[in-house]
Amino acid sequence: MEQNKMDEGAWSPYIAGGLSGLVIIVSVLWTGKFFGASTSFVRSAGMLGKAFGPERVTHLEYFIRYLPKLDWQLLFVIGIFVGSLIASLWSGSFKWQGVPDMWAERFGANPVKRGIVAFIGGIIAMFGARLAGGCPSGHGLSGMIQLAVSGLIAMIFFFVGGIIMTRLIYYRGDR
Repeated sequence: MEQNKMDEGAWSPYIAGGLSGLVIIVSVLWTGKFFGASTSFVRSAGMLGKAFGPERVTHLEYFIRYLPKLDWQLLFVIGIFVGSLIASLWSGSFKWQGVPDMWAERFGANPVKRGIVAFIGGIIAMFGARLAGGCPSGHGLSGMIQLAVSGLIAMIFFFVGGIIMTRLIYYRGDR
């Protein structure tokens, strides 16, 4: 059986999942903090806002609650990027690509269209994460490691939502 082209150079999901679990455990033991990422984007937006209008940011209730500052979550997000880059370089799967193959096959290779859709999707995802009080890594992974029923329910719905959206976006009846 021919290996799927997308899987070439990919890490085993079992190894990657196990390593993620170990990183969560080390994080909790070392820092007392569970995974989470969405607040770092809010704080980054606040830091950017302070560069252009510091008086406005200092008076917004939201940024009083979530102080715009460099913290462990922002370093966590930067670490995800750096770690992903290292893993892709190490596996030989790294390539510069403005439009993913799967997207180009379904919708065309226009990088502006892809960028607009990705930006809108990011806004929707961030709105949902802030509305829910956290992101999938916070609610799902960190919740499940604490054996929280809410974490299990969140993870189930993240997967169900992802499957539904993938089918809506990429499914073609001719296959």
